[in-house]
Amino acid sequence: MSELLEKITGPAEPLDGEAGTEAERCAGLTPFLDPLRIPPRLAPSEREGREGVTVELRATWVRLHSQLPPTRVWAYGGHFPGPTIEARRGRPLRISWTNRISGGYPVTAAEEPREDGAPPPSNTPGRGPKAEIVEGVDELPPWIVTHLHGAATPAGNDGWAQNAVLPGRSMLAEYPNDQRSMTLWYHDHAMDITRWNVYTGLHGLYLLRDEEEDALGLPSGAHEVPLIITDRNIDTDDGDRLTGRLLHKTRIVGQDAEGVNVTLPFTGPYTLVNGVIWPYFEAEARWYRFRLLNASNARTYRFSLIDEDTGEDVGWAVRQIGTEGGLMARPARVDGPLVAAPAERADLLVDFSRLRGRTLRLVNVPEGAAPGEADPDGGIPFPQVMQIRVGEEPVADGFVLPPVLSSFRRITHDNAPEHVHRLIVLTPPGTVGGGGHPEMWEMVETDPAEVEVPSDGVVQVLREGEEEPRTYRRVSRAFDDALGFIVELGAWEQWSFLNLADPAPMHPMHVHLITFQALGRRTFDVGGFDPEVGGTREPVVQIGSVPVPELEHGWKDVIRVPAAQMADVIGPFEGATGRYMHHCHLLEHEDMGMMLPFVVRPPELTRFDHGSGGRTGEHTGGR
Repeated sequence: MSELLEKITGPAEPLDGEAGTEAERCAGLTPFLDPLRIPPRLAPSEREGREGVTVELRATWVRLHSQLPPTRVWAYGGHFPGPTIEARRGRPLRISWTNRISGGYPVTAAEEPREDGAPPPSNTPGRGPKAEIVEGVDELPPWIVTHLHGAATPAGNDGWAQNAVLPGRSMLAEYPNDQRSMTLWYHDHAMDITRWNVYTGLHGLYLLRDEEEDALGLPSGAHEVPLIITDRNIDTDDGDRLTGRLLHKTRIVGQDAEGVNVTLPFTGPYTLVNGVIWPYFEAEARWYRFRLLNASNARTYRFSLIDEDTGEDVGWAVRQIGTEGGLMARPARVDGPLVAAPAERADLLVDFSRLRGRTLRLVNVPEGAAPGEADPDGGIPFPQVMQIRVGEEPVADGFVLPPVLSSFRRITHDNAPEHVHRLIVLTPPGTVGGGGHPEMWEMVETDPAEVEVPSDGVVQVLREGEEEPRTYRRVSRAFDDALGFIVELGAWEQWSFLNLADPAPMHPMHVHLITFQALGRRTFDVGGFDPEVGGTREPVVQIGSVPVPELEHGWKDVIRVPAAQMADVIGPFEGATGRYMHHCHLLEHEDMGMMLPFVVRPPELTRFDHGSGGRTGEHTGGR
């Protein structure tokens, strides 16, 4: 047991540099000391939904761990995370998100210079001697706007990033809830400061239910458990003692042309579940339903469930039944680590009756490592996430895992409806004109004779099976550029996200308003793209394909786009019109420019638009 414990907690040094207890190995905090908190549920009646409910945002104090001083956070309804809102399909819900926040900004933002051989900031609790405070963050006002992530809602209710409100004001939103059952979540989306506002604690779950889900008799009540996963760092005082104050510490990797720091996205050493660092959960020996959300700023997790005593991976007791956009067609085995990028959700069932009397650990598995091993060099010094203590007594809950879950139909290249094609290029850090940060470019196909090759904003792509490369020109690269994509209401569209970086980073891309299905990923030789030119000297060439894994066979609203790959997604733009956003859900990337607007409008208006310039896309049934 002690050897396994050493593996799971990792070899990190304590703050005072002395070896010792498990708490010391875990940077001063003992894992699994505190019970898992369950956010309160807010389930308005049909009448209350019509008349409207108020959710107040306010500052409050919470304990992230019983060995820490209280931490000041901003929270929906005074709860960190916010209350789990439950809604029914076909019953609109009006919410007044009312800003009652007072007091100073509860986050210390710091940047640490890059040094060869130094551990990444994600490994080092506390500020450290070389971190420099980011000026102006402590003076930020509580400027907030709430986005219901995954909702098909009119644009005026979507949480437009520039429509944030100050204290004493409310954002009024009506959510039609005209969608299948699914796991949505709500979070702040204020322009330029989302990374810090969400970090303060502004996030919560929103569960939409329907009759198809009801008919399955899934575990409910106390046996349906939200698992909202985040990572944080904690500031330290002059004596290297943890103060409890939230610390957003990142690493400086360079400067742009104007001398502004270019920083990595945030990852932190402490993993929180429902606002508690490394909690424990006491489970009965029966079926449970877990609604898992990665609400971290930028960390991607690879979750495994292991037996503490034997080290056995017990993922065989876990089934995934849903993705972000609802139930899958049938339960899927979770073989190997369950990958969750920021904003991704997984609807899970676990049969604890097969694990009676065992003590389990949910761990974050580093790439290429065994479950439970630490990887300080890779930014995972403490892989533990939470502990689950399963009761000895059997419980007859009567639940039987259904072989079929829903009427979900898988879309492929072969059976996809007629649709519009779009290309979004994700540039490497350091591309000319990008200020050092990666960007996202909206592209339109063009005649190669009409552009200069190579030149800034011109990308040539040779896909498998095509004899000649296609030439694309950039139409938008910044949020305040002229509008790029114009979408017709009801149209099916295929959006292809091409990541020209190699070997990193991976971008989790999110499109507001719609859910989509992943058609596939393609691998590319991206060596033809020249960041100094801002375009391709030679076409980037497809060299292979990656099938969509079974756990992504569902409706989604976030797609992972690894380096040197193109991810293709398809879905209908239906349910509402107006101006929306699409962006990378690494919040530091979003705030640094990886977010662009698009408009959805009735198709009858298109004939009267004299300036779209091809930005309504090209209708095609092909690839």
